Amino acid sequence: MQYRTLGATGVKVSALAYGGSSLGSQFGAIDENAGIRSVHVALDHGINLIDTAPYYGLTKAETVLGRALKGVPRDRYILATKVARYGMNAEDFDYSAERVTRSVDESLARLGVDYVDFIQVHDMEFGSLDQIVHETIPALRRVQAAGKARFVGISCLPVRLFREVMDRVDVDQIQSYCHYCLNDTALADILPYLQAKRVGIFNSAPLAMRLLSDEPLPDWHPAPPELRAKCAEAAALCRARGTSIGKLALQFAMANPDIHTHIVGTANPDRVLANLADAQAPLDPDLLAEVQRILAPVHNVTWSSGRPENN
Repeated sequence: MQYRTLGATGVKVSALAYGGSSLGSQFGAIDENAGIRSVHVALDHGINLIDTAPYYGLTKAETVLGRALKGVPRDRYILATKVARYGMNAEDFDYSAERVTRSVDESLARLGVDYVDFIQVHDMEFGSLDQIVHETIPALRRVQAAGKARFVGISCLPVRLFREVMDRVDVDQIQSYCHYCLNDTALADILPYLQAKRVGIFNSAPLAMRLLSDEPLPDWHPAPPELRAKCAEAAALCRARGTSIGKLALQFAMANPDIHTHIVGTANPDRVLANLADAQAPLDPDLLAEVQRILAPVHNVTWSSGRPENN
């Protein structure tokens, strides 16, 4: 396992991280016992960062993860969770100081820990950036001062928002998703800015939330039809070559040393082992070039998320 230092935080994290969304049944029903085993398998094989959120499974992911972590020494893992998003509808977002402060305490109780390492503003494109800058992040800094979180971060889909927020307020870490993968490398455009800010960089969903896999897409997946079609074409090519696009996608993302960690979610212990093996296998440059040619017409094609003014 490779380990990389998260910017100025000094925290060393595994280049492959465990994503807790699947524990909340975000991608389909799970066997809870298998989900708990998947966490243990990840930890036993050198993965030390676990990322989750109260939104995943409407608190189920945090609850199951708390059961998995019971009895595990706290120094064996680095834990990240989020605040401000609690469901799918507009009323399920709350970036107020009072709510995010209470949210941290609720997450700590579900997770069974005294503190998290990273507390992140979840999907900030659904909120007012002014409120996030002047109210949400200052509230999380008070949480940090109280010893309930070590670092404060932000997450969103639109890449440009990282710069817009970080030009106005300091954060320790960012989490981007679906923007550093085979079909979309928009995150790369702001890496020099992020490096200058010395923030930790989490790249979530390097398989583009199953777009770059042989598994069925969840009903809620927002990818437009042309992107789905090209990803399916690329996946078929990989299968014809005796491999999988998921393997290639993970290898491609993890090959960039300037991105500190890549978060992949699964509640299947066998899938954790497969991801570890895929990450360590050599990348096929010829296959990569062919897949990139297929995906070139949809490179950086994305979807809208959040308030219109934030897209």
